[in-house]
Amino acid sequence: MEASQAALWVVILLVAVALAFDFMNGFHDAANSIATVVSTGVLRPTQAVVFAAFFNVVAILIFHLSVAATIGKGIVEPGIVDTHIVFGALAGAIAWNLITWYYGIPSSSSHALIGGIVGAVIAKAGAGSLIAGGIWKTVIFIFVSPLLGFLFGSLMMVAVAHIFRRATPSRIDRWFRRLQLVSAGAYSLGHGGNDAQKTIGIIWLLLVATGHVAAGDKSPPGWVIGACYLAIGLGTMFGGWRIVKTMGQKITKLKPVGGFCAETGGAITLFLATALGIPVSTTHTITGAIVGVGSTQRASAVRWGVAGNIVWAWIFTIPASAFMAAVGYWVSLQLF
Repeated sequence: MEASQAALWVVILLVAVALAFDFMNGFHDAANSIATVVSTGVLRPTQAVVFAAFFNVVAILIFHLSVAATIGKGIVEPGIVDTHIVFGALAGAIAWNLITWYYGIPSSSSHALIGGIVGAVIAKAGAGSLIAGGIWKTVIFIFVSPLLGFLFGSLMMVAVAHIFRRATPSRIDRWFRRLQLVSAGAYSLGHGGNDAQKTIGIIWLLLVATGHVAAGDKSPPGWVIGACYLAIGLGTMFGGWRIVKTMGQKITKLKPVGGFCAETGGAITLFLATALGIPVSTTHTITGAIVGVGSTQRASAVRWGVAGNIVWAWIFTIPASAFMAAVGYWVSLQLF
């Protein structure tokens, strides 16, 4: 009885840590939803974070749990997972998020979590226990999602420039200050829909591994879904202002029309990826869209040095978080 009770407390602790990661995901990735709308002056920071958090949570009503299923069942063989792997994965992801937040680097919370799972699993059972299809799908979209964001963002900018070619700058600015609220809301929906599901997936993985949920269940318990969407919304409300500055001003200067096109292009990419069950990075997506918008003006409008530094952070995210997760796995063996 005491052993099973102790195991239950470990599960409760890990669920709390997963929700803390989800909160940090919202905190870390708040910039993805609000940087453009704040930097263009459409909303004040306090208004923007509440606005984005609301749509993060509303996403629960819109998206199916395709991404959660990929994380819960498509990355690693379920029989391998235990509480030590889950602890290591979360420890690695959280550690990488803290490092990149401190230095203002818009890296991917999503890929930090994927890297964490990979590192902890390899530390326990080797690479053979990973599901190659799920890993490759995620890795490929490290490159595909920013390219899609770039493509949709630049196409939106070209289309808008053509449609409004006879309008005065003041009229365009007035219209797109309103329209940017729509695009920011859509992007926040996509952010909540894709990112909250990653934490849903790892809690689902934990509950199946510990026997609290049947492996054949088609969806996790309702309380897991509600708690994860609420946690990411609360994290977004607290914001990550260091990263907001990088995303909103350092890559390229944005006006409301550019913010609208970047957010719309990013939202289209996120909606597509979530429908396909692919855990993409909202950071990669919006960065690609912002660069796409800037590049339609002229190549020099984009600060390619800043964009290049961000790309290096993307490349290192999975291996760095995997290494930290392997250390976390070893630590967990000593703790419980």
